[in-house]
Amino acid sequence: MHIDWAKKEILFKIVYYGPGLSGKTTNLEFIHAHLDDKLKSDLISLKTREDRTLFFDFMQLDLDAIQGRKPRFFLYTTPGQVHYGFSRKLILNGADAVVFVADSQRSRMDANLDSLMDLETKLINLGKTLARFPWVLQYNKRDCSSAESIGFLQRKLNFLNVPYFEATAITGDGVFETLKSVITLVFEKMKD
Repeated sequence: MHIDWAKKEILFKIVYYGPGLSGKTTNLEFIHAHLDDKLKSDLISLKTREDRTLFFDFMQLDLDAIQGRKPRFFLYTTPGQVHYGFSRKLILNGADAVVFVADSQRSRMDANLDSLMDLETKLINLGKTLARFPWVLQYNKRDCSSAESIGFLQRKLNFLNVPYFEATAITGDGVFETLKSVITLVFEKMKD
């Protein structure tokens, strides 16, 4: 959280984290496409030849004032590919909350676990930990025939019992519910 006293704004940074091709970019693209134009900035997307997120997608949302200050949310995705670890650390720095986007497909469980462990490692390097940091889980790709059961995903990934949401980001199912939940966690942390 950062306060811009001149503009009377409170700035929040929310990072969408997860393995490559889990749906982080698709979440932001859906949110951006379905928000009122007055509430959003341009969506900036940098991609490689493989059409994967290379650095980040950036978007800001403006909502009603909180104690005379206007909240502004900056939403970022991290590249999921292992060789972009330094970029993930840079993007995670200064984050107020994380949405961990897990791929529900059975074949992606190891990638989910590796990415979640990488998130914890990056947070520890920044002096934080998942146990004391606002984050939510999104189980994406629930429409896939090879999707694991929610019970299985919960046992494997939700070891801290954080809020979780089933989603199909490409159709928008669960996307705004996930965003609202993480914003609520950010506001709760701000009150503390």
